[in-house]
Amino acid sequence: MKKLIRQIFGLTKDENFMHAIENIEVIVSKILSIFMVIVILVAIVDLGTYIVKEVFTTPYGLINTTLFKVFGLFLNILIALEILENITAYLKRHVFQVELVIVTSLIAVARKIIILDLDKVKGLDIIGLGTAVLALSISYLIIRFSNSKDRY
Repeated sequence: MKKLIRQIFGLTKDENFMHAIENIEVIVSKILSIFMVIVILVAIVDLGTYIVKEVFTTPYGLINTTLFKVFGLFLNILIALEILENITAYLKRHVFQVELVIVTSLIAVARKIIILDLDKVKGLDIIGLGTAVLALSISYLIIRFSNSKDRY
């Protein structure tokens, strides 16, 4: 009984507690990476079936009319790959790479701009997306510049 009480009080020490939290973070990251791989595979199958359906249904070869949807599906997969890369980078180094997060955000905003239906959006929405691109680009340049300075 005394041994159990010592172990419980041992877990309350800062060092042991932080070690337990780190282990939980690693387990959660591994589970998230497995789920992200499943999401990527399902998205690839969805993209493949959509392209095959568009190419081989009548009228044949009218994929040009839905090209923006195809681009959106491609970019969804790229965003998922970037998120998976963020997770695996965390598993390797136990640090979030801000540069990867900003690049993923830029891809997501670019996807939104590419599939944007100009007939349905307001001017303020376009200004907001432009501001987001500008802010993310400046953030990326700052992070990239500071990382290149640290290397030399």
